[in-house]
Amino acid sequence: MIVLGSHNRHKGIEMNEILAPLGIQLKTLADFPNAIDVMEDGHSFRENAEKKAVEQARNLNCWVVAEDSGISVPVLNGEPGIYSARFAGPHATDEQNNDLLLKKLGDLPLEKREAYYTCFMVLSDPEGKIQFAGEGKCWGTILYERHGSNGFGYDPLFKVRGYDYTFGELPSDIKSRISHRAQATQLFIAWIKDHRELFS
Repeated sequence: MIVLGSHNRHKGIEMNEILAPLGIQLKTLADFPNAIDVMEDGHSFRENAEKKAVEQARNLNCWVVAEDSGISVPVLNGEPGIYSARFAGPHATDEQNNDLLLKKLGDLPLEKREAYYTCFMVLSDPEGKIQFAGEGKCWGTILYERHGSNGFGYDPLFKVRGYDYTFGELPSDIKSRISHRAQATQLFIAWIKDHRELFS
């Protein structure tokens, strides 16, 4: 069994569909009343993912996979980066975060609105030792207005490189193959397949 270091049941269902053919059961933190809230005070996606995986694994005495993700805009010195979810404040909504990003970018031309999503994924064993770490990135451009209602976060503004659509417009089956999270997950699954005996 592996625990997903998140209360998000939607993420849990997605990951379960991937792990089920390998005979590995996945649960989320929603299944554990004794799960702890891990402070995401790292200075990078990697540090936050490691904290969430390691601290929760030691607490639950289980294998825990955790990830941290967000969007970075080079012309804004990498903002919002690890603060993507709280760019406009501690309790900001997606709409508020998107509005602030658009305000900061102003009327900059498209060639200066390059951005990339990052997902860093970490697997910790029950003792708190990191056994897998992998990163996925997806590049694109921040448009001037929202397009599409799929996805979440900055997806309606993020036009994916190589496509004429934003993440907010792309069907979920395509996004699930090309996104930053998909890339990190593919690395994770490849590692799991090579170490399946640890979970039998």
